[in-house]
Amino acid sequence: MTPREALLAEAARRVLIFDGAFGTEIQARRLQAGDFAGDLALAHDQTGNNDILALTRPDVIEAITTAYFAAGSDIVSTNTFSANRISQADYGAEGLVGDINLASARIARAAADRFAAADGRRRFVAGAMGPTNKTLSLSPRVEDPGYREISFDYLAEVYREQAAALAQGGVDFILVETVFDTLNAKAAIYAVRQLARELGRDIPLMLSMTLTDLSGRNLSGHTVDAFWHSVRHAQPLTVGLNCSFGAEQLRPHVQQLSRIADCLLLAYPNAGLPNELGQYDEAPETTAAHLRGWAVDGAVNIIGGCCGSTPAHIAAMAAAVEGLAPRPVPPASRQTALAGLEPLVLAA
Repeated sequence: MTPREALLAEAARRVLIFDGAFGTEIQARRLQAGDFAGDLALAHDQTGNNDILALTRPDVIEAITTAYFAAGSDIVSTNTFSANRISQADYGAEGLVGDINLASARIARAAADRFAAADGRRRFVAGAMGPTNKTLSLSPRVEDPGYREISFDYLAEVYREQAAALAQGGVDFILVETVFDTLNAKAAIYAVRQLARELGRDIPLMLSMTLTDLSGRNLSGHTVDAFWHSVRHAQPLTVGLNCSFGAEQLRPHVQQLSRIADCLLLAYPNAGLPNELGQYDEAPETTAAHLRGWAVDGAVNIIGGCCGSTPAHIAAMAAAVEGLAPRPVPPASRQTALAGLEPLVLAA
């Protein structure tokens, strides 16, 4: 079966498990500047450039990926959240974007295949593409609302470059995650679909929105419903929510998206809310109990963790939803629905 077919078949039988945060695990290892710099001889300090570790400390990324598969993950993402030309320019490493994504994808692919060979259960790899630190919908200049730092076409090319390297490295899907600007996500969708046409094969998309406040909107102002109507033309394999808040605060928004999305629903919240030091200290059992509630309510197909989550959180989630039925995917709506900041249903 193709990766799309295989994931859909497995998701029809049970609630699947995604991975947790890479940043949390990297920070726990207390790496030094030399770990990030390696022997690349870049002019800028690379400290904090987690993505470049695929080149300078691949053993760290391999160990974290392995830990998530061992904890029960069916799908693991690549450590490439900021591995794009725009974000890497902050480190003077934009020329290494292809190498970073290719290396990270190969690390995840090798780990997935190793676990599949050991027990016969297929594992999947999602090539992660973050939102970049630019926005297409909003101007960074208060005095000039029409100004944009980048164009749609440029961002689409940035995403195409990243997606091409991830595909070459063997990922099963492309995950466009932490979508704070829906127009940015559309640029990513355009790029991946263009790449799929060029390669002559299916590249399934996974889309994940992040909310900026409890009203349930992202930074560009879209509600969960409006986001779905803005991206449903892409026929994503999964859609969902990540980051934003802890599971308790994210629950009503997950439930709303679950009612309208005619594809698999993937949700991976933070491990609670950060404390006064910016750290996440929600216990794995607490996070897992919240997500079990989502599964009992039939609201999710795939669950995992974002900021602050660890392999222990993922193991607790896997145990919490074992034996529970997955969310039935609703039929596609026959309504004509358009979206500004909120949806508008024109006709049935």
